[in-house]
Amino acid sequence: MVGPAPTSVPGAPGGLLPVREYLLVLLISATVTFLLTGLIRLLAIRVGAVAYPRQRDVHVAPMPRMGGVAMYGGVVCGTLLAHQLPVLRNAFTFSWDPVAVLVAGAVITLIGALDDRFELDSLTKFAGQTTAAGILVLFGLQWFMFWVPWAGQNGSLGSVLVLDQNQGALITVLLVVTMVNAMNFVDGLDGLAAGIGLISASATLAFSLGLLGDTGGDVNAYPPALIAATLAGACLGFLPHNFQPARLFMGDSGSMLIGLMLAAASTSASGRLSYVGYGPRDLLALLSPLLVAAAVLFVPMLDLMLAVVRRTRKGLSPFAADKMHLHHRLLELGHSQRRAVLLIYLWAGVLAFGAVALTLFTDVTVVGWVVGIGLGLALLVSLIPRLRT
Repeated sequence: MVGPAPTSVPGAPGGLLPVREYLLVLLISATVTFLLTGLIRLLAIRVGAVAYPRQRDVHVAPMPRMGGVAMYGGVVCGTLLAHQLPVLRNAFTFSWDPVAVLVAGAVITLIGALDDRFELDSLTKFAGQTTAAGILVLFGLQWFMFWVPWAGQNGSLGSVLVLDQNQGALITVLLVVTMVNAMNFVDGLDGLAAGIGLISASATLAFSLGLLGDTGGDVNAYPPALIAATLAGACLGFLPHNFQPARLFMGDSGSMLIGLMLAAASTSASGRLSYVGYGPRDLLALLSPLLVAAAVLFVPMLDLMLAVVRRTRKGLSPFAADKMHLHHRLLELGHSQRRAVLLIYLWAGVLAFGAVALTLFTDVTVVGWVVGIGLGLALLVSLIPRLRT
C-alpha cells in the first residue's frame, strides 16, 4: 500500500496481526445469530411477518421472514465483544465507525422489519435508507478522498481528490443507498444474499487485515476489519437456516443491513486513504481499495443496474418488481435453485478474492491468470445447460 506514515497503536503480541481476535468476533457473531434465528422465526410467525408466494417469487409456500433482526443481534454481540478485547479495542479508540454502524444498523433493521411485516411503500423505505446513511455521515464515517487517474503533476500518475464535508457526505449517502438496494434486489433465492454477504465481508476483512499489516498497525484499518468480521459472522450464522430449503427469510431487515454494512466497511477502509509520492509502479496500490470495493459490489450492482435499465425502458418504476434478475436467468438456463446460488457464489468469490489477491501478492501476472481461469470456469459452468441443448 502507498500512503503517509501510519498512525500506529500497540497491536497484538509480537507484532502479529490480530487474526485470532477477529476470528473470535466472527464466531461469536455467527453463534449468536444462529441461536437467535430460531427465536426470530417464532416471533415472525406470531406477528405475521410472512412472505406469501407471488408471481415473481421462487418459493411456493408461505415463509416467515425478518431474519435480519437475528443478524443484527449477532453484529451487536460481536461488536461488544471486540470492545472488551485489548487489541480490537483500538477500533473504538480513535474512531466512531463501529458505533456508527450499530446505530445506523438499528435504524435500517427497524425499517426492514416493519417492511417485512407491513409491506412499506418504496418512498418510506427510501427515507429510512437515507436516514441510516445520514447517521453514518454524522458519526464521521464518510469518504474524504480518493484517487483519480487524471490531473497528475510532476510525473505523478493521477491525483488525489480531497472532498469537502458536503461532497463526501453526498457520495457516502449515494453509495449506501445504492448498495442497500442492490442487496435487496439480489435477495431472491434461498441463501443467496447471505452467501454473497459472507463472501463480500470475508474479502473486505482480508483486505483490511492486509492493510493493517502493510501500514504497521494504522488505527484506520481496525474499524473496517471489525465491521467486516461481524457481518461475515452474522451471514455465516444465518446461512444454515436460510440455505435451500430455507426455514426463514432474512427479509428486507437482513438484506438492507448487509448492504449498509458492506458500504460502511468499504468506506471505512478506503475513504480515508491518502496517497503521496506515487508513480506509475504504484498504480495497483493506488487502485486497490477501489478494486476491492468494486469487486465486492459487482454482482449485486450489476443486477441492480440491469434491473433499472430494463424497467425504465419499459416505462416502469426502477423499483417495480419483475422476474428477470440474474438468479432468475440462471434458473431459466436450466440450473436448480441450489446450483444457481452456488454459481453466483463462485462469481462473487472469484471477483472479490481476486481483487484482494492483487493487493496482497506482488506477482500480478500469476494472480491475473488465476482470476482469469476462475472467471472462465464460472462462465463455462454457468452455460453448461445451454451447451447441452
